[in-house]
Amino acid sequence: MSFQVNLPPSMVAKMAKSEEEHDGPKKQSREDWKKMKELDEMRKAGTAPAMQDEDGKDINPHIPQYIMQAPWYFGSTSATLKHQRTQDEKKKVYSSMNEWYKKGIKEGPVATKFRKGACENCGAVTHKKRDCLERPRKVGAKFTGESIAPDEYIQGKVDFDYEGKRDRWNGIDTDEHRQKLFEEYNKIEAAKRALKEQKLDESLKTGADEEDNNKKEEEDDDDEEDEDKYADDLAMPGQKFETKQRITVRNLRIREDTAKYLYNLDLNSAFYDPKTRSMRQNPYETTGSGKDKADLHYAGDNFVRVSGDAHEMAKEQLFAWEAYERGVDVHLQADPTKLALLQKEFQQRKDGFKQTAKQSILEKYGGEEHLDAPPKQLLLAQTEDYVEYSRHGAVIKGQEKAAVKSRYEEDIYLNNHTSVWGSYWFRGQWGFSCCHSLVKESYCTGESGKQAALSSKELLLQQEKEYAEEEVPKSLMELHHDELEKKRKKKKKKDKKKKKKKKKNKSDSDNSSDSDSDDNGEKLKEALRKEEEHNRSIDKLMAIDERKRPYNSMYEASEPTEEQKEAFLMKKRRTEDPMAAFLTK
Repeated sequence: MSFQVNLPPSMVAKMAKSEEEHDGPKKQSREDWKKMKELDEMRKAGTAPAMQDEDGKDINPHIPQYIMQAPWYFGSTSATLKHQRTQDEKKKVYSSMNEWYKKGIKEGPVATKFRKGACENCGAVTHKKRDCLERPRKVGAKFTGESIAPDEYIQGKVDFDYEGKRDRWNGIDTDEHRQKLFEEYNKIEAAKRALKEQKLDESLKTGADEEDNNKKEEEDDDDEEDEDKYADDLAMPGQKFETKQRITVRNLRIREDTAKYLYNLDLNSAFYDPKTRSMRQNPYETTGSGKDKADLHYAGDNFVRVSGDAHEMAKEQLFAWEAYERGVDVHLQADPTKLALLQKEFQQRKDGFKQTAKQSILEKYGGEEHLDAPPKQLLLAQTEDYVEYSRHGAVIKGQEKAAVKSRYEEDIYLNNHTSVWGSYWFRGQWGFSCCHSLVKESYCTGESGKQAALSSKELLLQQEKEYAEEEVPKSLMELHHDELEKKRKKKKKKDKKKKKKKKKNKSDSDNSSDSDSDDNGEKLKEALRKEEEHNRSIDKLMAIDERKRPYNSMYEASEPTEEQKEAFLMKKRRTEDPMAAFLTK
């Protein structure tokens, strides 16, 4: 919604001036922003003069602000639209490919004496000793002044564009490359010609029979060498020449194929459209050949179009057109799933309507008993179906119950087999029971295959039996284990002897152990006393705050003796004992 405000010209000029001052990224006050907004509306309405650029041209007030504002790096001081126009830049002239450096070329006369600032090794002025690529001399050219190398060609300043810098063929000499290529090719051709002349001379010296054989060999050699020579001649419609396999593959249509309009030359036969190469009708209809359309090799394009699911697709297209006429937006190619569901729903409703109409007619007029009549076999008590019965009345054949089949393919026998894969099992492998073959893609060999498999089984079992009877030599690992087992048995015998000796010595020492028992009793008493003191000190430490306890006060590094261990077990507090509280009191 636009509005007009009539302001005096002085006020408009003042607002425009403030706008030019605040055109940069300076922060504006709320009042300035409001004034600029009003001025912008006035310019759009036509009551205020338009903004002008540095050339004095008016700027359209309807141009958006983000287009009219120049970026900070453009360096504009006033309102402008130059940043939106194409900039006139001077096209930079880049060096051509022929101006590139000459690799390895040495120009100018060779110096006869050493010059100041030249390479100390070879004497060239164009590089220093550290950059010299010649063989290091025993005595450099600086001291000998002999065999001074010529100066290299120094390329001037070369300025390439983006593609020129990344050109992998930059600096190549095409004349030199072409000359080397042609020379190599001419040498190979001359060698081939000399070899052919030599073979021809040898064939003339030998007899006529040998000459024929040599000619065949030469032809084979020529074919191998010039296998691509005749590829251009064979590149015609209907031929495909494979140089590696040396075969010609026939395409779908060649010149020997009969055209559609040549099947029947009668003028009243089917019409042939040369632009689309189509003949919709059957060309044999007017001749009265009497053959069925399916037996003919060509029965018109329409016969092909109505085969398969083409008829069903035409029905779906017709249903889509009819539905579109009745206001349902559906299309066969754009939304085939929606069309299929809609057609299925329509068919169900149509069948339901027919069923309800049928039921209403039967209810009104009756006659349902005629529709539920029994089959003719029961009415006439006879049938033409052949059935065999046993003496007990059981059906032998003629009314076999149909086998229930799964959704997978069944009873499909490949490669002349009479049984399916997996009907035979031998030592963890599946096979065919008809020929005992264990290979899945094998061809059935019948009874001869069974006999061969049986003989191979017998041979295999016999070999296994002989292998089991043979005494297998022991490996180095097994010999090593036997050696260790012998040593272990010897050590066991020695340990038994030692135990017997210890028992004898123990009986002798029992007499002297009575005197030692008194000393052990004294040690145990001392250990019990120390354990009591230790428990009291622990109780004191536990009563103190853990932050004020001495460092390592609950830790002892010395190993306890046997008496100390026994005293600890005797003085140990058993908290799970219900009488422990009375013992402490």
